[in-house]
Amino acid sequence: MSRIAPSILSADFACLGDAVATVAPEADLLHVDVMDGHFVPNLTIGPPVVKSLRRRTDLYFDCHLMVDNPGDFLEDFAAAGANGCTVHAELDDVTSLFGEMRRLGLDVGLAVNPETPLEAALPHLAHIDLLLLMTVHPGFGGQEFIADVMDKVKVARHEIDRGEVQVALQVDGGISEKTAPIAAAAGADTFVAGSAIFHADDPLKAAKRIRKAIA
Repeated sequence: MSRIAPSILSADFACLGDAVATVAPEADLLHVDVMDGHFVPNLTIGPPVVKSLRRRTDLYFDCHLMVDNPGDFLEDFAAAGANGCTVHAELDDVTSLFGEMRRLGLDVGLAVNPETPLEAALPHLAHIDLLLLMTVHPGFGGQEFIADVMDKVKVARHEIDRGEVQVALQVDGGISEKTAPIAAAAGADTFVAGSAIFHADDPLKAAKRIRKAIA
């Protein structure tokens, strides 16, 4: 089953709660991009925003931690109401982060940047709940979909199925009505869309169109 994950990075932060409520009927999970200005060249939000949004919705909070030191924040995100956190394969010693997330009751996600070989993630498939393959270079919304990543998506799909592991295969970056079906054909099952949803005249209808395009 395909899942739609609106990314609040592209929402209007002045009325974030209302923006989330608008897309909630078509959202399977809510993607929260956390950036520290070091791991990626942008600075966004943290646990206080997650805590505030938790009071407005019971959606699954999928927190993508694009930060140098995610271990310093996992406990705060768990306390704020996050359901899962995704850390990057480019960091050192991700396995210790997995253990900490399990201890805190968080689902475990692992992200791979476009230029990073998939081999950085494959040994961890048995220990994670979600594999995120970035289809743009992380840091800013509205970038163009990198089609070459689909080769990695196909391999990841094969390895997940071959290993019979319960791992969601997520794509994030440039996802729209046009590109979501391409990623779905390659094997993705979870689709993060920011600009294509929140910059549309009707975000809810935009999310529905992406789901229909995948189907």
